[in-house]
Amino acid sequence: MPVLSSLLYQADTLGIALTADNRPGRGEGLAFRFEAPRLSPIDCEIQGWANGLAEGASEHTLQAASGLMSVHGRASGKAQGLGLDYVSTLAASLALQGTFAAALGQLRGGSFSRARVSLASAAMLGVGQYLAGATVPDGAEQLLPGCSARDERPPFVSADGVVFELETLDAEPWRRFWSALGIQGELAGKGWNAFLMRYAKALAPVPALLMQTLAGQPYARIAELCEQTGVSICPLRSLAERRGDAELPRQLEQGPWSFALESIGLQAAPRPVYGDLPLHGLRVIESCRRIQGPLAGHLLSLLGAEVVRLELPGGDPLRGMPPLVDGCSVRFDALNRYKQVREVNIKSAQGRAEIHELVRHADVFLHNWAPGKAAELALDHADLARINPALVYAYAGGWGDDRCQQGVPGTDFMVQAHSGVARQIGEASGSAGGSLFTVLDVLGGVVAAQGITAALLNRSLQGQAGRVDSSLLGAATLLCAAELQALPGAAPRASALKAVYPTASGLLAIDCHDQTQLEYLSRALDCQLAAEPEKRDRQLRRVFGQREAQEWQEILKGFGVPASVVVEDLSAVLEDRRIQPCLSVNAYALVNAPWSFI
Repeated sequence: MPVLSSLLYQADTLGIALTADNRPGRGEGLAFRFEAPRLSPIDCEIQGWANGLAEGASEHTLQAASGLMSVHGRASGKAQGLGLDYVSTLAASLALQGTFAAALGQLRGGSFSRARVSLASAAMLGVGQYLAGATVPDGAEQLLPGCSARDERPPFVSADGVVFELETLDAEPWRRFWSALGIQGELAGKGWNAFLMRYAKALAPVPALLMQTLAGQPYARIAELCEQTGVSICPLRSLAERRGDAELPRQLEQGPWSFALESIGLQAAPRPVYGDLPLHGLRVIESCRRIQGPLAGHLLSLLGAEVVRLELPGGDPLRGMPPLVDGCSVRFDALNRYKQVREVNIKSAQGRAEIHELVRHADVFLHNWAPGKAAELALDHADLARINPALVYAYAGGWGDDRCQQGVPGTDFMVQAHSGVARQIGEASGSAGGSLFTVLDVLGGVVAAQGITAALLNRSLQGQAGRVDSSLLGAATLLCAAELQALPGAAPRASALKAVYPTASGLLAIDCHDQTQLEYLSRALDCQLAAEPEKRDRQLRRVFGQREAQEWQEILKGFGVPASVVVEDLSAVLEDRRIQPCLSVNAYALVNAPWSFI
């Protein structure tokens, strides 16, 4: 069970011994108990579907039902899975975070003895921004799988066959780069606009001429031009290449976090909890852009913390990115709607004084500024610890302490390329590599919030405070930990049957874990399935074509075979009773907090 594997790995890197309960009869669910001095035991349950619906659920069928396959398929050619245990990794991280939060709430006088999360809620958290864009009343985005050419999008391919990613956060280096290749003005600008769409829409319809121009140049020449023009470049590496990194054993051992905690003399007196959420009464100061950092702050707010978001004078420009509701981007709102906002010029003495005063009364300071920026502004951990020694100082970065990547932006797609994640996804998708779905930004935000919650719990239990670092590279390592720890050449864990089939209407995702479930499928279809995979595949395509996907889902449910209609139009998730409890609908569909507490 992938979620169990990730749960035990994460607990081990945090120094926690867990005994997980995944007895037969739990389906895809499992439970574990967390115990520590001064705490009553806390039980946590990870369910499959929302509200514990007793239907077969798996990584594959959750990616189908949540729309994750659809978002990935926008640029990869068709609705298909990532080829990684993504939802399971998210769910394991959320389960541990919820447990730590419940423990912290207990220590602060609250009554929290049980926490619950589901694979469905984890999956919906992953696609939350895209769902917001698909469900606004005006200007809803209907971006179906295959809506852009699969070969006219990053990553790029050179004349000598090297697959690589480019990155720049500014238009001017992009213009200089393409000008050096003979691409001028309007066409380069069109490419820039398409390039920027990756983060917002999981699309990047780069003009064909730009792709062809790079395909006509050797990689060494492209890399030389990148260095001259200020554009960053990174070839897509395999997991086998990643295993050769000298720092990987340490990264696997410590997990996606780096803690630097010291005694603060007296044990921090925890602020008493009030309300029905475990972090009520705690204050977080957040200064973050894009997805990873804001999502971490959002998760802490969903646990009850008061989150004060710092924005530059005039506000975050991403507030104006369509589609809009009441003048605000729904993608931005989905990550920031529960936060207070303070506009502060952090580069001015007055602005830094404002931050100092906020920090004086805060529990957490969270930022994702460029490396070295905090020290340059005199807002690094040492600076703020002098004001508030009990502060948990959190940095959600790109590369962590991987020094070999200095100077290369630590963005989702560059880290996908360097970490081996892009190559894994490409092999599963039959594409050049990677996903334009922000795989690592989302997981990185969850990991950052998890590390902060663990540090807050440690502060209450051990009287220690300090710094917790997390990164997109750490998230990538976590996502591929099982494969990275396996012996080179070891056969990957595989289902007896995992595929997506066309039906009379719609697509159907099937996931038979073992031979027993394959036999159940045979009974459900009332036919003897061929033993040879190719013959069986043709047979299943013929049979599934006789009924609609929704009808097949109901039939297979009765036989205990994990199956789900593949959501292609994201708004269709609102109709799925297995997912509906994860969502609220107001001006757009909003993903609810993934936890429930008792």
